[in-house]
Amino acid sequence: MRNATVALTALLAGSVLPLSDGPLAQDRTVKITGFGAKSGVVRVFGVNSEAAMKAAAEEINKAGGVTLGDGTKAKLTVEFLDDRCNAEEGISVVRRIASTDAFVAVGPTCSNVAESLFGILQKKAGDASDSGLQFPIIADVAAKGGLAKISEWSFRNVPSEFEMYKSLMAWVKATRPELKTLYGGVEKDFAHSNATFGVMKAQAEANGLQVAGTSEWLLNDTTFSTQVRDMKRANADIVAISAHPFTTCGVLKEMQRQGVKPKLLIGLTSSSSIETLQGCAAQAEGIIIPTSFAPVTPEAKKAAEQVAKHGGSADLHSAAAYEIMFILKDVIESQKIMAKPDTVQADRNKMREGLAALKETNGLLGKVGRTADREAIKPFLYVHAKDGNWVVLHKPSS
Repeated sequence: MRNATVALTALLAGSVLPLSDGPLAQDRTVKITGFGAKSGVVRVFGVNSEAAMKAAAEEINKAGGVTLGDGTKAKLTVEFLDDRCNAEEGISVVRRIASTDAFVAVGPTCSNVAESLFGILQKKAGDASDSGLQFPIIADVAAKGGLAKISEWSFRNVPSEFEMYKSLMAWVKATRPELKTLYGGVEKDFAHSNATFGVMKAQAEANGLQVAGTSEWLLNDTTFSTQVRDMKRANADIVAISAHPFTTCGVLKEMQRQGVKPKLLIGLTSSSSIETLQGCAAQAEGIIIPTSFAPVTPEAKKAAEQVAKHGGSADLHSAAAYEIMFILKDVIESQKIMAKPDTVQADRNKMREGLAALKETNGLLGKVGRTADREAIKPFLYVHAKDGNWVVLHKPSS
């Protein structure tokens, strides 16, 4: 009887996961695939996202893993693929992921990749006349406004930069009324930087600031003398730099060399990161940036520590990836996703429906709202660089 019971147990386990020769044959795992830039100038964002996804998976697994639709428990594993911040490569990577048993993907890093990639997805779910890819994707980093509305299969867990800079510029007007002019600097070949400078400029003008001029450069540029010379000539009260850490530091160092000292510095959300402080802490001193992450809650502090253990740093982008893993766990359980080879498309539909139905999720800084067009409404605050650290300057009332 004992042998028969053992045999029956093994048979039932085999119906959950194909048997292997190892001692953990009954273990069930579910792989979540992320993708983004792990090479090139912005590679650090992909590195951080991967670390955050792995840190979150570890926390979920420590707490018992995820319960699948058939009642079995599974551990989460993470794979992360490099799209090199290239739109064609991003599309290729996602088609590769979609050719597997995956029922969701997390990414990408770059907005230009997201914009092109979301364009190959089925625009309206269930439209038989649309042959677009029916595969749910939730973005953690790509921050250009409004991208999720491209397809009903696309979702984002990124903050609204419109709301962040609208709030920041109104706060500047209220607290620094003596500041009258603003000069802008922008990475003109990067979709996120370009779009966000448009928001900065419009909100500055809406709050009575005169835009005295703009300098432009490329993501891979290393010299900025001409741009900063024009900036110096404008002699504006505020300099707003819409650029990622590498060129932000290049510009700030050139500003120091040429003696450009505005009364206020404003930066791009993506530059509120450890990379900026590692590259130019002294030159960045005082720069103000709105962000949807800072280690100011117990949950955020713990997440930052766990991400660091996995070789990354926590910022507004990697924190979003960390949160996404918990969102996916909740949807897997609420939608009773099976995660089996013969339920792939059904699981993708369930994941899409589950994500679309969300009205609110848990975030590291508090509750995150969800909009009808699949975007996030995240709490945020302003930080400034002080003595080599990002320090909370102001938390707008919610």
